[in-house]
Amino acid sequence: MNIIKLDATDSTNAYLKGLMLVQNLEDFTAVMAKKQLNGRGQMGTKWESEPGKNLTFSVLKNKIELPIQNQFVISICVSLAIYNTLHKLQIPKLRVKWPNDIMSGNCKICGILIENTLIGDTIDSSIIGIGLNVNQTVFNNLPNVSSLKLLLGKTVNLEELLHSVVSNFQDVFQQQQTEAPINLFDRYESVMFKRHKPATFKYNSGELFTGYIQGVSESGQLRILVEDEIIKEFSLKEVTLLY
Repeated sequence: MNIIKLDATDSTNAYLKGLMLVQNLEDFTAVMAKKQLNGRGQMGTKWESEPGKNLTFSVLKNKIELPIQNQFVISICVSLAIYNTLHKLQIPKLRVKWPNDIMSGNCKICGILIENTLIGDTIDSSIIGIGLNVNQTVFNNLPNVSSLKLLLGKTVNLEELLHSVVSNFQDVFQQQQTEAPINLFDRYESVMFKRHKPATFKYNSGELFTGYIQGVSESGQLRILVEDEIIKEFSLKEVTLLY
């Protein structure tokens, strides 16, 4: 297991991307930093993290060889790997909030940013950025956020946790190579946040509506049961699931 440790960097995703240009890296190479100066989340959001308290790291997955239209499979694999790791720690009310935030109850504990490299219409490799709240206990002006220490009542060893996450990455991606895709989708849907429960959504125009999450499509769109018993599919650019 190749793990590169940094005191500080702008972004572990960017660091790993630059490293790929100058050397051949083994599969599941991980870069962790005590401090990220410019950590990013989904849709260009900024990831806030107290230095040295959390896991901010990126993992390289080589030789994916997936058609671009199946890219949500990568998101599923990453979500399930994090979920499996935290499930073993007995994090309560653990769920995956579409597309790949990890939740405990109504509180976010982990964010994921995936950047793919393409060859033609095929995904060749992915850099998977993870921000996992571990030992931070104060989150200024951030609602609906928690950490493993707050949830478990104890400090968690960061390096041991990182090794566990990367090991689960290896396991889940191995399953992806050998199992039918429907099995991965079934597992993902079984742990989805707010599935089959009334939920509030916001169109990117700002308008709110209510519905019931049914699951996801093959392309990763969120399937929502809306009024008149109609199931509609939405992309991340169209709607946001509120807490």
